[in-house]
Amino acid sequence: MRKIVIILIIFLSFKINVLGINDTSHSSIVMDIDSGRILYQKDSNTKRLIASTTKLMTFLTALKLGEYKLDDEVKVGEEVLKMYGTNMYLSVGEIVTLRDLLYGLILRSGNDASVVIATYLSGSTYEFVNEMNKNAKLLGMNNSVFYNPHGLDEETKNYSTAYDLGVLTRYLYLNYPEFLEIGGSKYYNFQSNLKSYELINRCKIIFTYKNITTAKNGYTPKSGKSLVTTASKNNLNLLIVTLDDYNIYENHERLYEYFFNKYENYLIIDKNSFKIPNSLFKDKYYLKNNFYYPITNSEKDKIETKILTLEKDNILGKISVSLNKKIIHEEPIYKLESQINKESFFNKIKKIFR
Repeated sequence: MRKIVIILIIFLSFKINVLGINDTSHSSIVMDIDSGRILYQKDSNTKRLIASTTKLMTFLTALKLGEYKLDDEVKVGEEVLKMYGTNMYLSVGEIVTLRDLLYGLILRSGNDASVVIATYLSGSTYEFVNEMNKNAKLLGMNNSVFYNPHGLDEETKNYSTAYDLGVLTRYLYLNYPEFLEIGGSKYYNFQSNLKSYELINRCKIIFTYKNITTAKNGYTPKSGKSLVTTASKNNLNLLIVTLDDYNIYENHERLYEYFFNKYENYLIIDKNSFKIPNSLFKDKYYLKNNFYYPITNSEKDKIETKILTLEKDNILGKISVSLNKKIIHEEPIYKLESQINKESFFNKIKKIFR
């Protein structure tokens, strides 16, 4: 009898692994970008070394500090001489633009690009890293700490979590079009005052999986392999973070296909056709936004909407959306009059005299 039980447990474990989620990472998260819904997570709040995925925070900090300086010319200093590992191979005295450096930072994972960016925008890597940590705090990345802008971990070490990197990636995706432009590029060519560059993205998945929209990988012997990607299919925009994963590219493809097949970006509130009983409000109303949410087929019957009255300024109330009795969204209901621009007194006088 004991042998039969052991065989049964092994069989069931194998069946779950094949038919369910086969995730080879130590920490991971799958998140819907638009709603922020977490579709899956595994040990997502454990702090780990994050190698060159650090450069996503370097990228954000550079965009914040150099928002209107992307075409500024930057002179490369001696800070590049200490950089090793993956580089653009910049030369001291070379002149490039900040935009060129950002492409080199993401596509080539240039450690030299990271310190040139930091020195140019903040005067030193120390001050730049302070800004990185400030940005992490503002985003609620409570389990992240940065000590350098590149991710090398022999002298100083950067720690984060799959969840925190997911929050960072979602913020970049929703707020900075440069992230999609640069993070989704396969190639980038440019000319400095000294030489020509032909950059090719180091993330293989950007060439092999058609739904990928951005990708950034990382590796050190201490951290293992890590990968942060975004992908879109059937009006569903997802991001995946995997840390310490020996099989990053196949794992991301497999996870994307699983969740793209399982979830639908369902239109729950249609602002053009949503109807409210006439007896509820005496004023005409309108909604500003549609509301989409990723759900499975089995969850469709568990969606509930309630209309709550709350007259305040030009708001009549709100539509509350729940899934499994938990509120996932609230959409204000506005008086129609607030949409109409009232004609000024002077324009009315002009019409009379005409």
